[in-house]
Amino acid sequence: MHCAMAADPQPPAAGETTFDPVLGGRLELQQPVRGHRVGHDTLLLAAFAPAAEEAVDLGAGVGGAGLAFLVRHPQARATLVEIDPALAALAAANAVRNGLSGRCRVVAADVATLGRRAGPAEPAPGVAGLVLTNPPFNLAGAHQPSPHGARSRAHMAGPELLEAWVKAASRCLAPHGLLCMILRPQDLGALLAAFAGRFGAAELLPVHPRAGADAVRLLVRAVKGRRTAPVIRPGLILAAADGTPTPLAEAVLRGAGALDPRD
Repeated sequence: MHCAMAADPQPPAAGETTFDPVLGGRLELQQPVRGHRVGHDTLLLAAFAPAAEEAVDLGAGVGGAGLAFLVRHPQARATLVEIDPALAALAAANAVRNGLSGRCRVVAADVATLGRRAGPAEPAPGVAGLVLTNPPFNLAGAHQPSPHGARSRAHMAGPELLEAWVKAASRCLAPHGLLCMILRPQDLGALLAAFAGRFGAAELLPVHPRAGADAVRLLVRAVKGRRTAPVIRPGLILAAADGTPTPLAEAVLRGAGALDPRD
């Protein structure tokens, strides 16, 4: 599988991107100076995803989650889907830069079109064992939009968007395939509603900035076609009271440590 583009975007102008090491230097990402940038959410999502032969990263941006997943799982292949052609071009360049282009494909497309007759040929429907995604998480109208278009697209969503992305993930996945997501705790109700009739056996892992603080993110894994009730796993604490990362957070965010809620 080779890195391929479904569009011919304009490359970013000189000085508009930076080259940033992540995972303790195991991965280097070129990304825009302004707009949405790879952060903890992306790396936590990649660490939360178990091994799979075929994975799909929905809303891949510059490829952070999908490429971090490939670094963690040397036998895996991935298709990275991103609606913004310029970001998709950066994802493809990042795959090449990190020696991962032989195991990934980058597709510039709207997630909602995947697996539909008018959508792209890749990712093929019903094939992936894993879909991972950090979907847009702020409902439109609830927050002030960012003046930067890419950041606004990454963080603003209509009320039906979460369900549309869950449906797209279901179309991409093989029977009993796994969907991994990271989102805000306040969006859990909408997510479980979107899962109804599509996904079950959900594992919910709250992410807390420090002990005693409310969760700021929720990691979720769910199985296509299952009806089993969800379970809530012990939460992940990112930092101690003095602000230093906890050993698990350090292993996950700077190393190649996995984040398995069953451990």
